[in-house]
Amino acid sequence: MILVTGATGHIGNVLIRKLLKRKEKVRAMVMPHEDQTALKGLDVEIVEGDVLDVKSLRQAMLGVERVFHLAGMISILPGEDPFVRMVNLTGTRNVVEVAKEMHVHRLIYTSSIHAIKRVEGTTIDESIPFDPLNALSSYDSSKAAASLAVLDAVREGLDAVIVCPTGVIGPHDYRNSEMGCLFKDWMKSPVNFLINGAYDFVDVRDVADGQILASERGRSGESYILSGQKITISEILRQIQKALGVTKYGVTLPTRLAKFAARFAPLYCRVFGKKPRFTEYSIETVTGNSSISNAKARRELGFKPRPLTQSIRETVLWLLQYQKGLKTTRQA
Repeated sequence: MILVTGATGHIGNVLIRKLLKRKEKVRAMVMPHEDQTALKGLDVEIVEGDVLDVKSLRQAMLGVERVFHLAGMISILPGEDPFVRMVNLTGTRNVVEVAKEMHVHRLIYTSSIHAIKRVEGTTIDESIPFDPLNALSSYDSSKAAASLAVLDAVREGLDAVIVCPTGVIGPHDYRNSEMGCLFKDWMKSPVNFLINGAYDFVDVRDVADGQILASERGRSGESYILSGQKITISEILRQIQKALGVTKYGVTLPTRLAKFAARFAPLYCRVFGKKPRFTEYSIETVTGNSSISNAKARRELGFKPRPLTQSIRETVLWLLQYQKGLKTTRQA
């Protein structure tokens, strides 16, 4: 039996689909009252649980051999967020302790490229350490601290591997990831706003393949970067328009103006209850170092990400199909 935490998330539900195709028995841990649309129609055992509730983790791990731990909070807002830190760090510590207690054979922890120390002028790879002192956001620092907690557990005898995806795109994005929301905004808006920048993005299906490969071939106590391809923000927009067969206006904002506007992102979020697209965090990400290597994952795991142009096109087609299905359901 395999347990997947964070099962309804973008990576989580795609991982489950991959595991089911391999005829694996899968148990999906979901939060109480959580929307389970992403798991609809899948032959998976669903259990309610919370990474902050040790008792529910014990129930979820009964009879489990492998745990894919994905549950966490993502935030692109700057500054300290105690709840993000609690879920990402305390939650992971709980998962680790229960995994040891329940004698789980292997834990595969999904960290993040943002957990790794931000450096300039060099290619980012696994030789660069996790940085729990990263002051850019609670998300980065908490994922780094959680990764170090997993490595501490390995030294205490737990068999665990860490994977670090870069920016994730792809189909089956039922819960509106940051990139999924951006794609949808660009698909429906007559005028698209963007900034000069680039980042490394990877297909969610390739991330799921990488997680499975890490569970089978990864060396305990090692981390593996699951990256795809570096691409400019303007090229993403061009590929989206190509997939739609349309041409829309794109307005490139000066970076200084975007950074100024980003200062008001937390206030915008509080007042309107919406996630802003331009934040100090997101701007720093796409204007910073995005030279990232997946050589270790290719060499040791056999990781082979697909071309990003294919991923963008198939993401757009899936979003169109999913939105059409939602409209049909509402009209019925």
